[in-house]
Formats: sequence, structure tokens, C-alpha cells
Amino acid sequence: MQGIALTVGGHDVTFVQVALGFAVAVVVLLGWMVLSLRRSSHERTLEAAAATERAREMDDKVAEMNRLQAELTSRLQTMAEIFGSRQSDMARLVSERIDGLRASMGQGLESSGKATSESLQKLNERLAVIDSAQKNLTDLTSEVVSLKDVLSNKQARGAYGQGRMEAIVRDGLPASAYEFQVTLSNKTRPDCLVSLPGDTRKLVIDAKFPLEGFTAYRSAETDEARKAASLRVRADMGAHIKDIAEKYVAAEETQDMALMFVPSEAIHADLHEHFEDLVQRSHRARVVIVSPSLLALAIQVMQSLVRDARMRDEARVIQSEVAKLLDDVRRLGDRVEKLDNHFRQASDDVAQIRTSSDKIVKRGERIESLEFEDRPVQGELLPSPLAPRLRAVE
Repeated sequence: MQGIALTVGGHDVTFVQVALGFAVAVVVLLGWMVLSLRRSSHERTLEAAAATERAREMDDKVAEMNRLQAELTSRLQTMAEIFGSRQSDMARLVSERIDGLRASMGQGLESSGKATSESLQKLNERLAVIDSAQKNLTDLTSEVVSLKDVLSNKQARGAYGQGRMEAIVRDGLPASAYEFQVTLSNKTRPDCLVSLPGDTRKLVIDAKFPLEGFTAYRSAETDEARKAASLRVRADMGAHIKDIAEKYVAAEETQDMALMFVPSEAIHADLHEHFEDLVQRSHRARVVIVSPSLLALAIQVMQSLVRDARMRDEARVIQSEVAKLLDDVRRLGDRVEKLDNHFRQASDDVAQIRTSSDKIVKRGERIESLEFEDRPVQGELLPSPLAPRLRAVE
């Protein structure tokens, strides 16, 4: 037993020493194994306790999730009821608004139609008045006044011519289209001024006529008396034509022509038949000699101009009102379209909210239907396959 087993570094090692060393190594190995087993057992105990704690916490969280799900479901049901009531109120409000818009639009169209009908009725009344005045003028043109009907008094004769001229003008034109005895800027007073549509210059009508020469010409029995009377007619008419041209044909105030009224158709006929030179002279002086029938015809033309101007004005007013009405209708259509888009958007939003609430309810139902199981493996609890999802939820 004391034999040398081996030599290490010049030292001899016996079998006893080798046996003792082996025994010590075995004891140390056994101690290390015991310590390792104790440590692993302690760790497994700790892990089991942690797994039990995690399972308890998971159960608490699942219960909390179930409570939150139930609360969320009740809230969603409440919201759905509120949205349903709000939607019915909104539909009722929209229906009332649309009915109000229809009623107001109908009233506006009805009032516009009444106004248009009244305007057309007024135009028809005015046309009837114009037709009656035209008939009166036609009756006046059928009358022929001779020299015997002319008063011998000069002032009365002038008043007679002025009265006939005023009667013709009053019968044919509205009161706003003429003026009598108005003083011009050159201090002259024409018998009548007629306003033409679209022109600020006025047309002058003179009713003073030198009748004495024509009376002498008509009553002359000899050629010499007739010749002397014709000279007097030419002198009086020439002076009167010159007087009218100088006084009443004013630039920028009156028209570039004037009317000289002769109160007798017979005198007017004699003037054109026997005194053609005076007629040509008056034309060159821009003075037109008119009889009652010709003055009535001229007034009728002026009446047509005034009537056309008024009808154009009325047509512009009607056209303007119709344009405004069309603008109102277009504006109403745009607003109805915007309101329709608003309601459509609100309906889409409510549908999306309902879709989201349905998805939330379905997800809650799926979570509620899950079953959690713990499977033991070698003394420890392993999480179920749904553990990663639950951790994601945490």
C-alpha cells in the first residue's frame, strides 16, 4: 500500500495518496451536485410562484376586460339609440325646411306672376288709351276748316290756333312729353315744346300764323288785288319763317327743325298750291309747315316713339325682375344641393359609426368567447397559445 504509484515533478506519489485525492474529489463533486440540486429546486419553486401570480393577474385582467366590454356594449347601445333619435329629428327638420322652402318659392313665383300680370294689364290699358286717342285724331283729321270759320279778331284767332294745337298735343302725348309757353335760354317763349325719347333737345311747335294776307288773298276780286295780297302773304310768311328759324332753332337746346302750325286745312292747301316758293323757303330754313291733320300725324309718330320707349323701359324692368327671379331660383337650387350633400355626408358618417360599433361589438364577443387553459410541463405552468395576444392587449 505504500508503494509508489507515480512520480510527478520529482516527487513520488503513493497509492494511498492517490486514493485520498480521489475520495476528496468525489466528496467535492457530491457537494457541488447537492448545491446545484438545491439551487434548481429553489428556482423552480420561484418560477412556479411567479407563474401562479401571472395566472392570477391574467384572470384579473380578463375579468376587467369583460367588465369594460359590457360597459362599452351598453354605451354603444345608448349611442345607437341617441343616433337613431337624432336621425329621425334631423329627417323631420329637413322635411320641414324643404316644405318651408317650397312654400316660400311658390309664394315668390306667385307674387312675381301677379306683378307681371299687373304690368301687362297696365300696358294693355295704356294701349287702349292710345288707340282711343288715335281714333280721336282720325276724327279730327276729317274736319276741314275754312277761312269763314276763322275769327276776325287777331287775338281770338291766335287763341284759336293755340287751342287747336294744344288740343292735338294733349290728345296724343302724355303730360310729361310736352310743355306750353316755356322760356328758352335766348329769352324767347315758343308755344309748345315736345320732348322726344332718347334726346335732350326739344321740338318747337309755333301756333302763331299771319292770317290777314290769306284773308285778303281769298277776298280779292281783281288780279291786282290778288297780286297785292299774294305779295303781302309772301312778306308776312317770309318774315314769320325767318323769325321762327332765328328764335326757335337753337343748338343743344332745341331740335334742328321746328313746326309751324297752320290751323286750317284749306289755308295749308292754298299755301302748297299757290305759294310753293314759300314752302321751299321754309324747308331751307328747317321750318316745316303743318296743318291739323299733319300735326296729328306727327304727334302720332311721336306718340309711337314715346310708347316704344316706355315699352322698352317696362320690358327692361320685367327682364330685370325675371333675371333676379332666375338668380333666386339658381341660388335656391345651389343651397338645396348643399343641404342634400350635408345630409348625405351626415348619413355616411352615421353609417361609418355604426360599422365601427358593430366591429367593436364583434371583437368584444370574440374576446369574451376565448378560453384560457394552463398546461403543466415538468413542474411548471406554460402560457396558453393566446398569451402573446393577451400581452399585446396589455
